[in-house]
Amino acid sequence: MLKLHQWRCVAERASAHARSVRVPSPTPLRAVRPVLTTASWKSRRGNFTLPKIPESNMAFSVLGVFLGLLLEVSTHGPTSIPRMSWKHQDVNLIEFSEEGIFNYSTLLLSEEKEVLYVGAREAIFELSLKNVSVKTNKVIWKVPENHMSMCILKGKSKETDCLNYIRVLQVLDDDSLYVCGTHAFQPLCDSLSLEEFELQGRQEDGRGKCSFDPAQSFTTVMVDGELYSGTAYNFLGSEPIISRYSLSQSLLRTEYSTSWLNEPSFVFADVIREGKNSLDGEDDKIYYFFTEVSVEYEFFGKLLIPRIARVCKGDLGGQRTLQKKWTSFLKAKLVCSMPELNFVFNVVHDVFILKTPDWKDTVIYGVFTSQWGNVGLSAVCAYNMSSVEEVFSKGKYMQKATVEQSHTKWVRYNGITPSPRPGACINNDNRLQNINSSLHLPDKTLQFVKDHPLLEDPVLPIGNGPKLITKDVNYTQIAVERVQALDNNVYDVIFTGTDKGVLHKSIVYDGVVHTIEEIQLLRNVEPIKTLLLSSEGTRFLYAGSDSGVVQSPTAFCHKYTSCEDCVLARDPYCAWDAESRACVNILQDRDLALRNLIQSLNGDADKCPNVRGRSVEPFQQMVVRPGSSVELPCQVRSNLAQALWTVNGSALTEASRFHLLAEAGLLIYSMAPEDQGRYECWSLEWAGGKNFTRLVTGYLLSLYPFRRQPAPDPSAPLTSTSTAAHRPTADAEGNASTAGPPLTSAPPSSANFISPPQPATSLTPGLSSTVAVQKHSFPGSDAPSPETRDPATEYLQRDNGNALLFLFLLFFLLFLAVLGYNCYMQYLPAPCLRLRAALLGGQKKPQPEYLACEAGLMEPAAEKPELTELQRPNGAQQRALRDTGYETEPECGNGKIPSLEYGDESPPRERPFDVDCESQPIEYADADAPY
Repeated sequence: MLKLHQWRCVAERASAHARSVRVPSPTPLRAVRPVLTTASWKSRRGNFTLPKIPESNMAFSVLGVFLGLLLEVSTHGPTSIPRMSWKHQDVNLIEFSEEGIFNYSTLLLSEEKEVLYVGAREAIFELSLKNVSVKTNKVIWKVPENHMSMCILKGKSKETDCLNYIRVLQVLDDDSLYVCGTHAFQPLCDSLSLEEFELQGRQEDGRGKCSFDPAQSFTTVMVDGELYSGTAYNFLGSEPIISRYSLSQSLLRTEYSTSWLNEPSFVFADVIREGKNSLDGEDDKIYYFFTEVSVEYEFFGKLLIPRIARVCKGDLGGQRTLQKKWTSFLKAKLVCSMPELNFVFNVVHDVFILKTPDWKDTVIYGVFTSQWGNVGLSAVCAYNMSSVEEVFSKGKYMQKATVEQSHTKWVRYNGITPSPRPGACINNDNRLQNINSSLHLPDKTLQFVKDHPLLEDPVLPIGNGPKLITKDVNYTQIAVERVQALDNNVYDVIFTGTDKGVLHKSIVYDGVVHTIEEIQLLRNVEPIKTLLLSSEGTRFLYAGSDSGVVQSPTAFCHKYTSCEDCVLARDPYCAWDAESRACVNILQDRDLALRNLIQSLNGDADKCPNVRGRSVEPFQQMVVRPGSSVELPCQVRSNLAQALWTVNGSALTEASRFHLLAEAGLLIYSMAPEDQGRYECWSLEWAGGKNFTRLVTGYLLSLYPFRRQPAPDPSAPLTSTSTAAHRPTADAEGNASTAGPPLTSAPPSSANFISPPQPATSLTPGLSSTVAVQKHSFPGSDAPSPETRDPATEYLQRDNGNALLFLFLLFFLLFLAVLGYNCYMQYLPAPCLRLRAALLGGQKKPQPEYLACEAGLMEPAAEKPELTELQRPNGAQQRALRDTGYETEPECGNGKIPSLEYGDESPPRERPFDVDCESQPIEYADADAPY
């Protein structure tokens, strides 16, 4: 692993390289450059500069800047929270699946025949369009044993890879479908007869038409009997192509070059008709959408860029140059970014083309995420087809850079563009020059197309930003429908599927995104792989996944039970019918136009009759025991609404002693007399520039009358009740009162109140087991009886002195234990010695020999005459001196070990801390040792 200073060097080099980068075109792709440079922060934040970061805080600072950028991105943009959330069991959904069959990911709608074709693993189904649970036909297409054996020998899994996944379902003609499958990594295609619903047995090679790998992305579209596809052409998936297969024409494909396609991931393809009354005689065009590795910029990793590519339907290839290759292939960047934050969504997952009679009004919708998945953001961007055509017909070309060591591999081409324009379709102007097809194009134009397939100008989204941004959601599929509301305006309703099996339904109104609802389409948490929309007759959504197919209506108007809910939903499908007092779907019933319908897409619920004075069913009366916990449920259905509580007409604030629950309602921990009264839960929702409040539920809360009788006098009769005190009652306003006739101790009938569920941790028994507790009292005493004390406040009057004393003793013992352990381990030698001297200093005296040694330490040692070897007793060697705490480095000349003896040639040196303690050796190092 790299050390911290090495990481800092890497970061500084990356920052310096980023400052030297010059992007030739002002596109949002600069957002993927390192943004932690001082220059970039100065340009965006005025005079703000990054402070010098210590090495120890470098990683945390970089993480903090990244999290700050993520927070800024997530708090800007048209984000929207779904107003309503429906679980799978809450809505009416129709499902289809068969045991043992998986991967229902290929769907094909035939609205003329009211049939949904489903391609799964080794099976093809024909389902009813109105009810997908009704299966009309089925065909099985399995892999032979010899093909499976070859697949296993190539290292693929027998249980998953070496099966036949149906990936292509296209209408070939009125009587047959064109079907292709992976067929154990040997893709094959065949025709499916719709009358007998059987395969015709005319199998053909599926390379270039269908993917080898079932997990590999690809796309196909059938245009006038010709199959246009984008997939891999080889087993390894390293040769991507965009091709066309036709019975009347030869195979046409892209050039095998990284400048044409560089590791693409295809997501969608469709045709845009030019129109029969085209003035310039342009050809129909097929557009491809994919994400590929960038060839323009140099980056530390593989930088992904979303692309849109185009080919002409009448392309026949070149005569000499680009033979059997596309002569009209061009591609451009598809930008979906937040330019104000320099944040780019650079991976496209799905595209939906909302077609119109005039192709210029066609709108392209796409769902995008960031290449770095930990950001957790998804976006929906929309593009005008007129803007796309502008880029492809007038945009500048790019060419490979000739300067070595350049940060940019491709730059703008500033030379002379050949004529006719390279990559353009054949039009009337070309026909006037006797260029009736691509075979007649000059070689200069074809060679230019071969070397310059990339356009510099990007395709920018409508409004230069996303239509919708969501946090912690990964969109996988999209479908869009244009709906005309009661105000005669047309709105685009966006349906987006997520990787968790959830469907979001959103609408853009006056530039503001409103997510109407979210529905859990799939039972299991799994991605939605296909999303189709039926726009004719009864409108439904069809979602395909690994586990099955789900059919869902486009609107759930019947789920809104009041006029306020129906209007606040802001759903263009729904309107409130004042006659039937129901929320109805305006697209299903044609007779609704004659009725009095209420709809407001800005959420103005004031249009509803008596919206302010409307109330709910009668208040629920709840009688509880004093001191017990009470839970008041209040379920606010809208995710955009806020629950507000009022008590006896006064708003409940957070400063009160009540505790608000997030979703369940209101919880009162300990019921007291002052808590009695009328509780109302109101729903507050902002829409149309107004606040709309609706009463959701209400409660009348009162205390169960309770008193404690004094203990009976042993000398008095047991049946005497003359001294019984009256129990408190509740008046009409819910306030506590002690006046009134005496009541019996039996609890009231359960029909007069609703008992809330008692928490499992409640220390008080339930209401059904409440009895009067008797305590001993002293008759004749003038002091107030303890029985009149409020039971709810008894726990507040307990003496907590014992608990505090116990805690003090516990911490004191812990302190002594820690101190003793440190003294025993000699971590605190000096304080321990001083403590022991303070505690035992007056009882014992230190030993004489210790005093002598201590005196030698405190006073400078006197010079001693040198002793010869004969003067030493018994010729013994001089003992090692006692350690005084001062370290001295002995001389070790020539690597020899220093000797403790004094030789004749080297007289002993004077040592200032030497003490003569040989007369009485020190046996104990402490002054408290026993004699």
